[in-house]
Amino acid sequence: MNGYYFDPIALLFWLLIFFTLALPHLQFRALKNARASLIRLIERKYKVRVITMIHRQEKVGFFNIPVYRFIDIEDSEAVMRAIRTTPPDTPIMFILHTPGGLVLAASQIAFALKSHPAKKIVVIPHYAMSGGTLIALAADEIWMDPHAVLGPLDPQLTLKDGFAAPAPSILKVVEEKGVDKVSDETLLFADIAKKSLNQMKEIIMELLEDKYGKEGAERIYEELVSGKYTHDYPITVRRAKELGLPVKDEIPPEIYQLMDLYPQALVQRPGIEYIPYPYHPTRPQRKATNSRE
Repeated sequence: MNGYYFDPIALLFWLLIFFTLALPHLQFRALKNARASLIRLIERKYKVRVITMIHRQEKVGFFNIPVYRFIDIEDSEAVMRAIRTTPPDTPIMFILHTPGGLVLAASQIAFALKSHPAKKIVVIPHYAMSGGTLIALAADEIWMDPHAVLGPLDPQLTLKDGFAAPAPSILKVVEEKGVDKVSDETLLFADIAKKSLNQMKEIIMELLEDKYGKEGAERIYEELVSGKYTHDYPITVRRAKELGLPVKDEIPPEIYQLMDLYPQALVQRPGIEYIPYPYHPTRPQRKATNSRE
């Protein structure tokens, strides 16, 4: 007898395969839609443009190999696009959660944020270290959780074998031992260290001198860049206020809700998300978020 034989076991097997492959995608789409909805709510409530730069320290699923996320050139490109497309009379709320990253990328973001004509608010729910602190310096206001922290800005130079050393420490070695008692390689790194410190000072002065004056900007530079602290030292809300930074130790409750929508995933790019301008009144909400994951 000819005919098609229906195998329910095989069908169940293929349905299970399809569901296993499709489920992560569907979950991710639902997560992005939830983020977009909450971002729109924050924008309407506080009358701002919301941009997020949230970097998680993640692990790959196989062998638990750590993958660390930092501020890179792709981040600066996405953030600058978001800032550029924000109407000049619309305040920006920049939600920042990062261990830092490339000075080039962080300074690009900081200068783009500073140049925006309307009010700039950087919100730090947990931490914004190194390059994240540099970005925060460009804001008119810094909203921090009472226990959130900033970090020092001393440039880190990669030496041989991948070892990173702070620029002020390299110069201190040469100063204490003497130029004639260190290797040519150390002198080379010392020259790079000196240049990196001068460049960082130039960036900070350009970001802060108009708001704090030359003396105030130099005081902040000395505190954050000169090597007074280790690179992972936490600059608390209290210390940031003592430096004269425009810190408010309270953040909207919606920010915590938004952070919950950036879970520590197995494999996931850090999120930079914003609602593109101009809003399209007929565009479905699920298509309203421009993001790089």
